[in-house]
Amino acid sequence: MNATLVEAVNDALRVAMADDDHVVVYGEDVAQQGGVFRATEGLKDEYGGERVLDTPITEIAIAGSAVGLAMRGYRPVAEIQFSGFIPPAFNQLVSMASRIRWRTRGELTAPMVIRAPYGGGVRALEHHSESLEAAYAHIPGLQVVVPSTPADTKGLLLSAIRDPDPVLVLEPKRLYRSFRDEVPEGEHTVPIGEAAVRTEGEDITVISWGATMPDTLAAAETLEEERDVSIEVIDLRSISPLDRETVLESVRKTGRAAIVHEAAKTGGFAAELVATINEGALMHLEAPVGRITGFDVPMPMLAMEDFYLPNPPRIEEGIKDVLDGEGGV
Repeated sequence: MNATLVEAVNDALRVAMADDDHVVVYGEDVAQQGGVFRATEGLKDEYGGERVLDTPITEIAIAGSAVGLAMRGYRPVAEIQFSGFIPPAFNQLVSMASRIRWRTRGELTAPMVIRAPYGGGVRALEHHSESLEAAYAHIPGLQVVVPSTPADTKGLLLSAIRDPDPVLVLEPKRLYRSFRDEVPEGEHTVPIGEAAVRTEGEDITVISWGATMPDTLAAAETLEEERDVSIEVIDLRSISPLDRETVLESVRKTGRAAIVHEAAKTGGFAAELVATINEGALMHLEAPVGRITGFDVPMPMLAMEDFYLPNPPRIEEGIKDVLDGEGGV
């Protein structure tokens, strides 16, 4: 079917709920209204009020109840209305959900999904547009995925729901309705921890994920037309676990790398990728690894986010800096 990213979320939930009676969906306004972005629209009518529920506005209770349900045999899929409101639930993720397998010596696990519209790009108010994926990836036992296409969104969400351990699914809301693409009907999964090579190239590796992927691909296409270079673009899809082998194999081939994300630069996930490249491909590098990111300020509100988010011209300049480094291409 031809679907938007948010329609792919809805389709994945329908497939999962039809397949397993233990899958329950809940969160603020997800039942009666179908969610702020209508990601859960129609699910209550189809599966009933005992499996699709509205909750009070309390993120810590939403995450905490998911831990309990998961340990009792359910497959909870809880929505946090915006990723900027995950921090109130952080204690449940770091102190409870991520530790159940270790705490019980493998006797119990927490097969639960927390999904949230994530990142900037819709000119929302404060606390609606943060990109804190690096903080969540720092929690051992918590998996973090960030899709950039409708097909990957369905595939990763279905994989997350069926995973025996907790998964945080960050859905780039800027892409919710920005384009349509083919999504496989019915059963479709994408392995967690497996990156996708969107375009193959020989001169530089550019790594991104989520909402910055379309802009990264556009910037790469423009540069390939302007200069006699070929650019390999990797879509991580999973932040944790990280597909280190795909990243390192590409950088060993191209000898140059740039990383694009919309989160603030300091402590952003690009820093982890730079360390990974240094550990596994340092002797192959012909220039320092570049970072094209948001700025070290709180995510600005409304139209000011246009100045904060990496856009194709800024991504092009960042890639050029790496290409023109030591012995430039």
